[in-house]
Amino acid sequence: MSDIVVRDLGFEPLEPVWQRMKALTEQRDRDQLDEIWFVEHPPVFTFGLAGDESHLLDAGGIEVIKLDRGGQVTYHGPGQLVCYLMLDLKRRGLNIRRLVETLESAVIDTVAGYGIEAYGKRDAPGVYVGGKKLAAIGLRVKRSCSYHGLAFNVAMDLAPFERINPCGYAGLEVTQLSALCDVDSIAKLRPAFEETLLRLLAPS
Repeated sequence: MSDIVVRDLGFEPLEPVWQRMKALTEQRDRDQLDEIWFVEHPPVFTFGLAGDESHLLDAGGIEVIKLDRGGQVTYHGPGQLVCYLMLDLKRRGLNIRRLVETLESAVIDTVAGYGIEAYGKRDAPGVYVGGKKLAAIGLRVKRSCSYHGLAFNVAMDLAPFERINPCGYAGLEVTQLSALCDVDSIAKLRPAFEETLLRLLAPS
């Protein structure tokens, strides 16, 4: 049995989910179980705390929110698996770099099961396939506890990414799992990804 509570939030706007994970992080005590939330969001562009607004080229009527995570601008929308991690890093023996590497490994190991060779970049966190970004990572840590997390492109409309410099990199192309294999829905992907992530977060 995992020592992490996993919740499926379904399809929800980003802002109320953000407020709930902030509240959980601020109010939790050292005995509270860690949580992972899976969710899909309606179309929204988000900036990190130090996000440069010049990287948003044209919002095109899509909502824009500034969040308290790290990183630059990214896009969330239907068909993207978003995974938020409320973890006590001290209790798990993790630091922020190790958590980023664990998230990258969870994506890399999952897609390897579909014959896809993916990799991370130390200087540009996330997961890439053939130079194109498949998953983005943005985190915040307060009182040694994390929130925010990972956005994994599965089967979505990628056109809004053309309206930004993804993660602050002009010309960076993005891709999604459905373009690389026969996984064409979050429902097909999530069980394998969840199992892999929980395995990597399990106490050694």
